[in-house]
Amino acid sequence: MRLRLVVIILTPLLVIAGIIASLAVYDAQLRANARFDRSLLSAVLAISRDVALSGGDALSPETNALLQDTSGGPVYYHVYAPDGVFVTGYATPPVARTPLDEVESGQTYFDSLYKGDAVRVLRFTDAVQIDGLSGTFTFTVWQETALRSTIVRDLSRRTFGVIATLVLAVALVVWFGVRLGLRPLLDLEAAIARRSPDDLTAIRRSVPIEARGIVSTLNRLFGQVSSTIEAKDVFISNAAHQLRNPIAGVVAMSDAVRSAKTLEDMRERSEELAVASQRAGDLANKLLALERASSQGNTGSFTPVPLATLLQEVCQRSTATCATRGVTLNLSVPDHPLTMNADATMLSEAVTNLIENALIHAGPDLSHIDVSLAEKTAFAVIHVQDDGCGIPPQFVEKVRERFGQVRPSAGSGLGLAIADAVARHHNGALDITPMPKGLRITLRIRQAD
Repeated sequence: MRLRLVVIILTPLLVIAGIIASLAVYDAQLRANARFDRSLLSAVLAISRDVALSGGDALSPETNALLQDTSGGPVYYHVYAPDGVFVTGYATPPVARTPLDEVESGQTYFDSLYKGDAVRVLRFTDAVQIDGLSGTFTFTVWQETALRSTIVRDLSRRTFGVIATLVLAVALVVWFGVRLGLRPLLDLEAAIARRSPDDLTAIRRSVPIEARGIVSTLNRLFGQVSSTIEAKDVFISNAAHQLRNPIAGVVAMSDAVRSAKTLEDMRERSEELAVASQRAGDLANKLLALERASSQGNTGSFTPVPLATLLQEVCQRSTATCATRGVTLNLSVPDHPLTMNADATMLSEAVTNLIENALIHAGPDLSHIDVSLAEKTAFAVIHVQDDGCGIPPQFVEKVRERFGQVRPSAGSGLGLAIADAVARHHNGALDITPMPKGLRITLRIRQAD
């Protein structure tokens, strides 16, 4: 991350520095050209004056000194009259690489070659009278560009040096600034790395405001994981406790069958062993069902479920059991189809547990169990009501808990806990309502997205 941030910051800085350096070189070139061009102009004006005064015979000492001491190196010159006659100076002046517009008077700068060297040339025209001859004389002065190029290069090097120093300084500042700025995140990384299943406490340290959302999310995740692990530990502890007695009973019955002295005694104890094994198996199945129903957020098994058909199948499977106990099982569903996205297996398990809960806990006066289906806004509502002994209102929350029972019975104490977990898994709720005679349990499930 540090390298990425440094690259992100320095890349535009380097681009800007490159642009500034290019502009600086361009500006230095323009300034040098302007300076040396002014020197050439001064030299040609001095030559023009001396030619007019001396009739082209000689240049003054001052002008000769100016030509030798001009910045940029010696200046060479050439003068010819209006009729093309050579007047003074060097015999062959440099010519332009492209034709120049002829003007009566004025000045024209151009680059050319003189004896193989690059030169800067100024061609100057002026009306002059010499020994009775008047007209437009042409003055050409030129100077090698090597020195001015050297000066431009030196100026550019200094500019590049200053820019490179500034960029390097900024890079160091950025590097250490990013390193210092990311130190809280590195400390946060170390704090997260120290976490383990045995230490899921919230992170308590100062972090930049940009990272507070991450820390808050991590703390919330740690809390959820910690709660899940704690719930798993409680579940395993309770399951082990609840399975201990049935398994011990199965083992004892097995020993009793093995030690039976008569065939009649063996058959009797075998029947008791089968009943104990079935109860242990039922308890294990209910524990697995409760654990699956308690796994919140997993909606991968949700499919469109016709609720009326599902209730009919559940009641059909439970009718025989109810009949053996002299209990009538009634089902009431709406005329129109009611389909919701749900986990059909878990929903069927929940309703089955509610019917079994009534059969086990409603007492000997139980005569009928009524199952009904209704639709309310975005919810499907399933009622399971019996006419048994019911429970006191103060025990409503107790029977909702795992293994919670008002009075000892043959049940596992998991039926309502499973139904409650299934309801919450479907973003709904389980309501337990004591009635004047019996108990009504309402399972509400919300239409899943």
